[in-house]
Amino acid sequence: HVQLVESGGGSVQAGGSLTLSCTVSGYTLFSTWCMGWFRQAPGKKREGIAVIDDDSSTEFADSVKGRFTISRDIAKNTVYLQMNSLTPEDTAMYYCAAAQYCRLQPTAFGYWGQGTQVTVS
Repeated sequence: HVQLVESGGGSVQAGGSLTLSCTVSGYTLFSTWCMGWFRQAPGKKREGIAVIDDDSSTEFADSVKGRFTISRDIAKNTVYLQMNSLTPEDTAMYYCAAAQYCRLQPTAFGYWGQGTQVTVS
């Protein structure tokens, strides 16, 4: 079965950077999927922050444009989220997800990782 495993979360000071990774297993056509990163802070809805399509086109939420970058390594079945200029408002649980069609809406994604916590102080 398909598994998504995130890593790279942690605590960082405001202005710092983190890179999250998400490795997909159990599906050999990783390159054909849309991959997305989402986050959810306590008491808030899960929001889409970045997606990358099979043609490597990307889309970002306004809140992270210019600060976050999404990329994928087909050979490693891995998608990355490079986060720069982090602020306390970026504190949340971060999830990666996979879907056939790229949208920044969580409801468009059927496969999810377990999440990795990012805390900015």
